[in-house]
Amino acid sequence: MPTNLLLLLLFGGRVLAICPPLCTCSRGHRAVDCSARGLAILPDSLQHNIHFLNLSHNRLQDLDGLLNHFDHLRTLDISYNHLHHLPVGLPRALWDIRASGNYIRQLEKNNTAYHWNLQNLDLSHNLLERVVLINNTLSNLQSLNLSHNKFWTVPTNMPYNLEMVDLSHNYLLQILPGSLDRLPKLSRFYLHANRFTSLSNGVFSRLDGLQLLTLGDNPWACEDEENINHLLTWMQQTPAKILGCPCYTRPTCGEAHLATRRTWHSAAFTEAPLGAGAHHPGHRAPMQVVTSGYLSKSAQLNVGQYPSTVNTSGPGKQVLIVGGGFLTSTPHSLSTQSSTTIRTRSTKKVLPGRAHSTSHQIHICSFETTILGLLCTVVILCAC
Repeated sequence: MPTNLLLLLLFGGRVLAICPPLCTCSRGHRAVDCSARGLAILPDSLQHNIHFLNLSHNRLQDLDGLLNHFDHLRTLDISYNHLHHLPVGLPRALWDIRASGNYIRQLEKNNTAYHWNLQNLDLSHNLLERVVLINNTLSNLQSLNLSHNKFWTVPTNMPYNLEMVDLSHNYLLQILPGSLDRLPKLSRFYLHANRFTSLSNGVFSRLDGLQLLTLGDNPWACEDEENINHLLTWMQQTPAKILGCPCYTRPTCGEAHLATRRTWHSAAFTEAPLGAGAHHPGHRAPMQVVTSGYLSKSAQLNVGQYPSTVNTSGPGKQVLIVGGGFLTSTPHSLSTQSSTTIRTRSTKKVLPGRAHSTSHQIHICSFETTILGLLCTVVILCAC
């Protein structure tokens, strides 16, 4: 009996401490939050049946083999620590791994080979230059975030059930042929803020489920029409919405099924004349600079509802803007229902004010002649 009491005193505290002292627990102690506690090692007293574990914003450097016995763990957040690789031996039951903000340089095939249940993988804000993925692994992965890393090419062999891939803010220069051919469910693809100048022909043609593509903040070689025209043509035909359109003044393009309600200009194609398309009711053309009857490429400012007058470069020309439509007084101007053109010409046409003044002078001369005639008559009569 004394022996049992001694064992109870020694281990009783550990048994009863189902939530680590530095952490907070909820959902029956199965959701454990140990974030921002300055931890350098994994806290003890963690229950084996926890479902959620947040170890983010600590000083953890190595978790190899320390988490493999948590067979019921579904979500693991180890972001913003000092990890140099994805921990070895992570539980295969995981649905969600968040490992952003570390110093991970590469992802080896063994890191993900047995995670059949994984649905979300976030490795953003690391130092990744390459990932090695094996065909038919990560079969349930739907979301892959590799943004803010150091990739030069889009990873190959990405899992075929992916619905979202974020590769923004990398150093991407190219997409190798066939890299995107096995992604029929990919609906959101983020490629903005990279170093693309052009893309190979048909690179997106196999993405049948694509709904959103971001291409902004890339140094597109718009002057190289031979290599850029096929991308611009594809953007006019795709039903997907594209944000940050290459070589276009509009921030949004694509959505071919809505093309009849859109007007956008390309640096690689001939621009529409000034006022073209303004005959559609409700159309509001952008206006910032008027140059020789064509819209400036930088024109992004929508004109308000109230009419105003803008002077053009030529003398005697004015433009009245009403409800967003506008025309110059040049001969090729188009008339619209929402636009009115005021022309003032420096010709010899008599103005109303000047005509009135001339008529008034004529009447004064006639009156003076009459008075002079009467005075002459009086003088003659007096002389007689």
